[in-house]
Amino acid sequence: MRDSNADLFDPRTIMDSDCATDGLGPGPVSDSDFAFAFNDSNFSDRVLRIEIIPDLPETKSNGDGCTSIADWARNRKRRREDIKKDAAVDVLVHCEEQILTCSMPDTEDGEGYVNQDEEAVAMIEESPSCVGNHLNKRGDEAAPGNDGLWSMDCSAVLRVKTIHISSPILAAKSPFFYKLFSNGMRESEQRQVTLRIHASEEAALMDLLNFMYSNTLSATTSPALLDVLMAADKFEVASCMRYCSRLLRSMPMSCESALLYLDLPSSVLMADAVQPLTDAAKQFLAARYKDITKFQDEVLNLPLAGVEAVLSSDDLQVPSEDAVYDFVLKWARTHYPKLEDRREVLGLRLGRLIRFPYMTCRKLRKVLTCNDFDPELTSKVVLEALFFKAEPPYRQRSLAADEASTRYHRFVERAYKYRPVKVVEFELPRQQCVVYLDLKREECSLLFPTGRVYSQAFHLGGQGFFLSAHCNMDQQSSFHCFGLFLGMQEKGSVTFAVDYEFAARSKPTEEYVSKYKGNYTFTGGKAVGYRNLFSIPWTAFMADDSLYFIDGVVHLRAELTIRQ
Repeated sequence: MRDSNADLFDPRTIMDSDCATDGLGPGPVSDSDFAFAFNDSNFSDRVLRIEIIPDLPETKSNGDGCTSIADWARNRKRRREDIKKDAAVDVLVHCEEQILTCSMPDTEDGEGYVNQDEEAVAMIEESPSCVGNHLNKRGDEAAPGNDGLWSMDCSAVLRVKTIHISSPILAAKSPFFYKLFSNGMRESEQRQVTLRIHASEEAALMDLLNFMYSNTLSATTSPALLDVLMAADKFEVASCMRYCSRLLRSMPMSCESALLYLDLPSSVLMADAVQPLTDAAKQFLAARYKDITKFQDEVLNLPLAGVEAVLSSDDLQVPSEDAVYDFVLKWARTHYPKLEDRREVLGLRLGRLIRFPYMTCRKLRKVLTCNDFDPELTSKVVLEALFFKAEPPYRQRSLAADEASTRYHRFVERAYKYRPVKVVEFELPRQQCVVYLDLKREECSLLFPTGRVYSQAFHLGGQGFFLSAHCNMDQQSSFHCFGLFLGMQEKGSVTFAVDYEFAARSKPTEEYVSKYKGNYTFTGGKAVGYRNLFSIPWTAFMADDSLYFIDGVVHLRAELTIRQ
């Protein structure tokens, strides 16, 4: 229990809004359930007078057509645009009462809290003759020509609600009310406080006030909860923001709702209380568009926040990181036709999500000459990628592990459909390349009974080749086994004669041991290899005591030489 002698207006007092709990409620019921005192004069020391004025044109209240996430999003956009044009007075001070015009704009610049703090402390004591004087958001006196606005606002009040409130309860829940009631000026001791809101904000504000007493909400739909969330952000009621966030996460999510949660005003997105909701939205989009090649057109139409959520995933199923790079360029060119804007979004946002160390050297060369990126940035990321490729495997794993808890995973390998390879090329005395392919035990286990996995493309003599690992039947079709094949990409009349050799690391020496040699004249689309590379059944290959898995990885090598 909280110390009964604690002063709620002492800055050292811990507010409920700063205390998180595991349940849906913001705090222990025994400490903060004051539902019995809501709007009860016997337990109140002040009166909150709520003046409700008409909505801005085309703005709907929660009960007037805002029945879906889409309606709420459209309504919020109109409200934000109209509020920017609204020249109404923000703060009006009378000698007998405080009047706060507290419309709840969807601030995009994160200044919502700052303005509220200024409103709470900028009110000044005035003489009776100053009734009707205007203060703008900075607390400056408005020009005399604005007097008509006050008259217009007064005549436009639709209705007035009067609620008995307890300043200690509101101050304990909200830093906004804490500052309002304890700023040391005369108005902090006045009995009546007036808030002026639009009709569309009435239900959310009433629900928020009730929550500050009872820890419960009457809102049950996503649009209504979002309205309360915005009000809670405006008045800095973090416990209510957490509560709304949990309720929204418990509801079925769609692409539309996930994108909306990621497009909330910056002041809301930066709040710790809403972070679990935005994380859930990102996870939903990442899972929904996991196979980006299957939904390429849909992902191409996503806004920036949605694309970032998809590309941040380690489980993104793409052929290779080269494909991610190509997609990012296509998306940026579609949404940002101006080069200056495109360079900015690529440099500050999307470029961080491309894992350049896992791109092929062939594609990295193209990155260096790509005009969409800032040249200084491309030099940096390509150099970093090449250094990573040159690191030994244990060092690469260490770099990836160090990034596991960070936002950007430059060195973490995705679930590529085409497995990355390392290639060493020789021009003399003969054109030759040595290709290294590593497969994890988990990847191999997924191949059973008829699966296959392909490597990224590599090049020899200007021709593209690839490796493919299979789980297939042996020559006599008597048991499953591990096979390795070499294929050429280009189709058509091109022929290419190649000598090749397959090898694998083997215990106990852990050195590469040759397993199969051959030669083949390739035509486009053809492949050659060995159905049972290790001459053992699949069960023996996958056994815990297998000779070919070293620290859970099978290391394969293919040497290709152009025949003279």
